[in-house]
Amino acid sequence: MKKLRVTVEGKAYDVLVEIMGEGTSAAAAAPVPAQSAPLSTVVAPAPVAAPKTADPAPAGANDIASPLAGKVVSIDVKVGQDVEEGAQVATIEAMKMNTYIYAPKAGRIASIHTQVGDGIEEGALIIKYA
Repeated sequence: MKKLRVTVEGKAYDVLVEIMGEGTSAAAAAPVPAQSAPLSTVVAPAPVAAPKTADPAPAGANDIASPLAGKVVSIDVKVGQDVEEGAQVATIEAMKMNTYIYAPKAGRIASIHTQVGDGIEEGALIIKYA
């Protein structure tokens, strides 16, 4: 155990610190009273739970999934539309950069599972082919 003086916001505190591996346990050490300021406990704020997001829908072999998490800024196709392989179908913005999503093969759009302005997770279903 080592006795250290720590200053927090201009107030000095005497504390005992256990150095791991010295073989001394905290229970065996005698408490050391603070000399310049009362010993107080600093409590960290409780962690804030992250907002719940929907699990991404699994994409099948004929579907288009998001390659990254971001915000949908455009959907460039409509349900029932025929698309050629390589046609731009959507745009996702992440970290101030646009990522263009292209059709991996030719086909007909069966359904669109997101809309402009939505947040989207990596792997979430964007478009389903017919």
